[in-house]
Amino acid sequence: MHVFRLCRARNAALDGEGARLYGGRWNSPGRRVVYASSTLSLAVVETLAHLDPDLVPDDYVALTIEIPDAVAVESVDVTRLSSKWKNYDDTTECRLIGNAWYDGGASAVLRVPAAPVPAENNSLLNVAHADMQRIRVVATMPFQFDPRLAR
Repeated sequence: MHVFRLCRARNAALDGEGARLYGGRWNSPGRRVVYASSTLSLAVVETLAHLDPDLVPDDYVALTIEIPDAVAVESVDVTRLSSKWKNYDDTTECRLIGNAWYDGGASAVLRVPAAPVPAENNSLLNVAHADMQRIRVVATMPFQFDPRLAR
């Protein structure tokens, strides 16, 4: 399986440092998690959802990340979440699920619904899991956002 990540070039390492420092929808600070999307276009939507359109940096890269079939993947079923799971101001429900997955250590990957497009998925990669050494970046390319997306 391939997943995709957009990030600034200086943050291309799969080290989970940003999530460790600040947390995310699916993890509390202190947990090293890398967020990736099922498609490059979803990665664009996710990135733009968190950026001021007038301040899009020009040093982004697109990473293609390979997750071998032998690596265990757990999934969160969107139909089992409350109606408030997409609320950006209260990510408690999602963080409880992601933290339990991370702390449990049963798999290196947690597939979760994407808040901007719930029919699609993002994947969380547990940097502390032993299988993370099998997950690798197979392609890196410079990425420029189409200026029409900032309108």
